[in-house]
Amino acid sequence: MSRKIKVLCVGDVVGNSGCEFLRKKLAQFKTENNIDICIVNGENSAVGNGMLPNSCGHIFTSGADFITGGNHSLKRREIFEYLDRTDNVIRPANYGDGVWGKGYGIIDKGAYKVGVINLLGRVYLEGHADPFETAENIIKELKEETNIIFVDFHAEATAEKKALGYFLDGKVSAVFGTHTHIQTSDAQIMANGTGYITDLGMTGPEESVLGVKKEIIIEKFRKGFTTMFETADTPAFMQGCVFTVDRDNGKTVEIEPITIR
Repeated sequence: MSRKIKVLCVGDVVGNSGCEFLRKKLAQFKTENNIDICIVNGENSAVGNGMLPNSCGHIFTSGADFITGGNHSLKRREIFEYLDRTDNVIRPANYGDGVWGKGYGIIDKGAYKVGVINLLGRVYLEGHADPFETAENIIKELKEETNIIFVDFHAEATAEKKALGYFLDGKVSAVFGTHTHIQTSDAQIMANGTGYITDLGMTGPEESVLGVKKEIIIEKFRKGFTTMFETADTPAFMQGCVFTVDRDNGKTVEIEPITIR
């Protein structure tokens, strides 16, 4: 049996377009590339953004093992109870006490376990606890069960993402950024074996501004006011990154960003 596992992390799924494209492409990609685990960011998967039980269900039946969230995780009230009773859908761990859901979890494959942590950045986003300290505390707990740990850092600033990557280098298997919907070209294995990419990209309409009709966003920037966002109806794509991890030491040994059209 191979001592390596391949983990596919998929960038923010946007609305029906992203969900439908995921349904068309994910299972085939997993089969063709021998993917062992799939983690998907689903915080924009509902129409109008946020998450809903049915959009999470769609992601799971498309082939995901685990769903992470972000700053829109709690936008829809329908998701509150679902988050409380579901172990494989998480929201950022550094929200305040008493918030619905969980900020981390474990994927149990029998022969091995993979820990997943979701964190929210503090630069240009809502106030919340220090993601660096939160990560350290959770890692200590997860290390009692597994040395394979993935971190979804849902953050706006590239500097904050890169800083957390360096801070966690050697402490976790991989740190991947989400939220900005633009795949970055800096996929790398850091000095102490942590796989890193600043942003996975997105899954949804490619000719758009972060999934929204480009005309709406152009108007917003030109005239300075916000109108209701609509998901673009252009052809979709799927972006993410495949991390190959050594099960014995939890380190990333290969990393490959992907774009599927």
